[in-house]
Amino acid sequence: MATASIQVFETSLVLYTLRRADDALILGHRLSEWCGHAPMMEEDMALANMGLDLLGQARELYSYAARVEGNGNDEDKFAYLRDVRQYRNLLLLEQPNGDFAHTMARQFFYAAFADIYWRAMMNSRDAMLAAIAAKSEKESAYHLRHSSEWMVRLGDGTDESHRRVQIAVENLWAYTGEMFEVDDSERDLIDAGIAIDPATLRPQWSKTVSAVLNESTLALPANGWMQQGGRSGRHSEHLGHLLSELQSMQRTFPGATW
Repeated sequence: MATASIQVFETSLVLYTLRRADDALILGHRLSEWCGHAPMMEEDMALANMGLDLLGQARELYSYAARVEGNGNDEDKFAYLRDVRQYRNLLLLEQPNGDFAHTMARQFFYAAFADIYWRAMMNSRDAMLAAIAAKSEKESAYHLRHSSEWMVRLGDGTDESHRRVQIAVENLWAYTGEMFEVDDSERDLIDAGIAIDPATLRPQWSKTVSAVLNESTLALPANGWMQQGGRSGRHSEHLGHLLSELQSMQRTFPGATW
């Protein structure tokens, strides 16, 4: 018999931490889907390793959220025993892998944000978040370098690779604005010096993205309309399918261990 979902007491700090943990978990799972399917063995290993980096970030963030919440939850319960509406990840990160160009464009857009975000969070007044940020920034810097190189390689490559990555950029662009949005709960943490206002990171993100796309001979989309909803639990249909796979073992055999 499948186990029931947990209840989460979402204080501002718990919610903030879970949002970042969900980002890492969901993107890490998406990257894991490439295992054995990447275009070359070296890239198969690279994508798997980046997925493991993100899983490590998720584990640390979930564990910290559990300590702050103090409600008997742990990293496994947060990862496996919440309903889809309880997840607060960015909509960008739950989008399907698509082709390799689509995966790289998604990775690039997020890594360009995560790199500067974690670097800024190293100055957080929350000692644990600052420590997680110090580790995560090193990983995100590599993720950004890796995905940037692929954007150039694909965009300035063959006609077919250029066409595919341009389509990916245009399809994913509307999901990038959500990275810079905040609500009242986050605003309180920003005012307390615990969180970073993502709006202050947007100029640097835009500069990085524009530079790489220019080198890649890719065009920035002109449409300024942006999707949102992931941070408040309103997701695309893709997350439900992802979670049905991610949670299947724990839901079917609750409490199972190796």
